[in-house]
Amino acid sequence: MTDKELRMRQSVDSSRTSTPVELVNVTLPDGRCVDVLLRDGRIASIDEHRPDTGKSAHREATSIQLDGALLLPALVDGHCHLDKTFFGAPWQPHRAAGSIRQRTVDERALRNAVGVSVAQRATALANRMVSLGTGHIRSHVDIDPVGKLDGLHALFEVREAFRDRLGIQLVAFPQSGIVTAKGVADLLDAALSEGADLIGGLDPAGFDGDVDGQLDIVFGLADRHGSGIDIHLHDGGEVGTQQLRAIAERTKALGLSGKVAVSHAYALGQIDEHELARTAAALGAAGVAIMTNGPSRSMPPLRALREHGVRVFSGSDNIRDAWWPYGTADMLERATIIGLQAELMSDDDLKYASSLITDSAAEVLGITDYGLHPGCRADLVVIAASSVPEAVAAHPERLLVVHDGRVVGPVPGDGRARWG
Repeated sequence: MTDKELRMRQSVDSSRTSTPVELVNVTLPDGRCVDVLLRDGRIASIDEHRPDTGKSAHREATSIQLDGALLLPALVDGHCHLDKTFFGAPWQPHRAAGSIRQRTVDERALRNAVGVSVAQRATALANRMVSLGTGHIRSHVDIDPVGKLDGLHALFEVREAFRDRLGIQLVAFPQSGIVTAKGVADLLDAALSEGADLIGGLDPAGFDGDVDGQLDIVFGLADRHGSGIDIHLHDGGEVGTQQLRAIAERTKALGLSGKVAVSHAYALGQIDEHELARTAAALGAAGVAIMTNGPSRSMPPLRALREHGVRVFSGSDNIRDAWWPYGTADMLERATIIGLQAELMSDDDLKYASSLITDSAAEVLGITDYGLHPGCRADLVVIAASSVPEAVAAHPERLLVVHDGRVVGPVPGDGRARWG
């Protein structure tokens, strides 16, 4: 990095209220080449780029030349597990397990043996996310009779440490069940009281064996605390769709439209068209969102869900942990995986895949003032691509990451971005 680039970085990293930033010559998703002024953590203006002028109209701003690279709002990871990851720890060989319940037991032993704290591992993963242009995440965190609220408290520390770089929502997740795990309902109640943003659930039929019992607790706590809900549902076939419709009914009854999500919902990819239409219609009418990470089997049918008004979004899910040895934390790569699994081929299809990690995910997470318009929050990523379809298909480099109007990555001078 040159002295000039270092001075520019220092000025941008100072108070965001004192130094406006101008992104010069970026390409919007609609193809326009523009200059974008950032001030006080917001997009202040978007003007047509005029290459013949040679000078910025905003002399008070630190200008960053981007040479026509693509500008997107910050990427959103709508489902991850910061507390589970082995990022920041030595490589851990994957160990197979016969069931979700057995893997839950094995995972606890592996995480205790790794020798690196939850906060350290979560910090390593969060840094990786920021470097790849992710600006907001929803992380589930295990709440169980053994660890109790320890993982949640560790992620509270991480959330605070990253508050200027990454928005973090935390879901109190009953990885060991609720009805069948003594004391977990009280722990979930305490987690919400202490600052968890949402309450989770896990396979009410398949894990707890008591659909009404688990959903009574989950929806009851959500109603009491005014929180959202995000339930893991791996149960397949008719058992799974019955639970999806039960979740939709409870969502409507409590007026929680837009505040409830079901993660995975594999059953939607295992049923006939009539049952799919019936279930998707119920989800759409209730305002229940579906999270998919693009599984190799039982992929929820995206087109059918869209037709019934179901909001679909995406997340990384497990990233190098006891459940899954893979994962890069790259949400553009996640959009690629979804595109491949769902056979999304046209440019419009690829734009839809992009929406699952941007606009749609932001709406589900309730991120306000998100987007690329004056007045929107300046949470942005500049990508070495000419268009959104190319960004989804080509695994491009991230050139610049901005959060709350401040440059947070990558290091100036490393890519095509030119400072000054």
